[in-house]
Amino acid sequence: MAGIGFELRKLARKDDLISVVSAYTHSSIASAGPWLFTILALGAISVWGSGLAGSEPLAVFRLIIIYNFAFSLVFSSPVTLVATRLLADEIYTGDVSEAPGLLLGSLALVFVVQFPLACFFYFYYVDLSPLARFLSFANYFLVCGIWVASIFLTALKDYRAVSKAFGAGMLTALVATLWLARAGGVVGMLIGFSLGLTIIVFSLISRVIAEYPYPLVTPQKALRSSPRYWEVALTGLLYNAAIWVDKWVMWFSPEQQTLSSRMISYPDYDSACFLAFLTIVPSLAIFLVRIETGFFERYQRFYENIISHAPLKRIERNHAAIISNLQESARNLLVFQGCVSYIVILTAPQILEILGVSFLQLPIFRLAVLGALFHVLFLSVSILLSYFDMRRSWLYVNLLFFVSNALLTWISMKMGFRYYGLGYFLSALLTSVVAFAVLAHHLRDLPYQTFAAHGGRR
Repeated sequence: MAGIGFELRKLARKDDLISVVSAYTHSSIASAGPWLFTILALGAISVWGSGLAGSEPLAVFRLIIIYNFAFSLVFSSPVTLVATRLLADEIYTGDVSEAPGLLLGSLALVFVVQFPLACFFYFYYVDLSPLARFLSFANYFLVCGIWVASIFLTALKDYRAVSKAFGAGMLTALVATLWLARAGGVVGMLIGFSLGLTIIVFSLISRVIAEYPYPLVTPQKALRSSPRYWEVALTGLLYNAAIWVDKWVMWFSPEQQTLSSRMISYPDYDSACFLAFLTIVPSLAIFLVRIETGFFERYQRFYENIISHAPLKRIERNHAAIISNLQESARNLLVFQGCVSYIVILTAPQILEILGVSFLQLPIFRLAVLGALFHVLFLSVSILLSYFDMRRSWLYVNLLFFVSNALLTWISMKMGFRYYGLGYFLSALLTSVVAFAVLAHHLRDLPYQTFAAHGGRR
């Protein structure tokens, strides 16, 4: 994400408040656009659409969107993370002529891999009308397209185009869904929401192709490179599954609901977690604009000096600069997100009352906010691990996140309602501490790892 981050940092350094606010707004969309789109759009539709479509059709629509975003994210992630690595390699070498082919090849691979899953779920398992089945199926692949196209946004400098795409898409989805809800029910809402997704997908793809006006070559590159980057692919699968696994476990809690469509969920837990995730959006924006760009400058200087055979003292000085920068960044991020989390936890009853959310979600929401605090720390450390190409270490910490979140959520579910959300919080805390320890150990021996261990791969 450092590419677009540098452009946003330039905007943030202008001497006026509007530029600073604009920079962090664009950064929020660039770093968490799909999440913001989903949570804000679903929240608004749930509030304003209940009197238009009825509670049952609204619940079915809401769950279709949640299922589509959850499972498309998880099963697209192996392809998207490998494509991210390939795009980064191309940018590093200065030859991005294969970027359009990589984009279309990744889209094709994601569609082919997920076609059987979506077919089974929507044309065999769920109980919907034929038209609703088809629209749900189409909506699933529109969401897949957003995940794939989003990874190419990190290399774009036109952050305004990215924000406009998500803004126009979300506004269209909201207005069209509410407009068609009364007359069309589930079908109408799916048509309206998919119109917004279509605007986002095609706007992003067209922007990428316009940025890289090259012939379509080697579209099979993502597939051909997957065996070489199998750790990267598996890491993507585990991380995104870890984000959702606590929700999947809680869908089998005593409070779970089964709709007439045969889809199951636990709406109170899901809603509380979605709201909690919104608290980390400012930290993600800060990480993109300030932390990652500052780290990247020192990271690049360290390796450029090594390649140019700089004196040992300069290399050691650059090594110390990386460590100092990360210590300061980690402290600032922890303090900022800690303050946000503390304020949100204290004012949680008022927040839920303003949003019209059931107070049954209050204890879950508070624990989820604490979990999100450590989740954003883990995510930041995980991104930095990827810079050093520590594929196995990166893989293991994400495996820990997935296993611990599933296991601790299951244990907390068995302990009773008052402990709901505790599993996610403990898992995020444990994983962030372990990931930070792994990164600190690697940084301590960074010169040795660079010279003697082939760039830090383990």
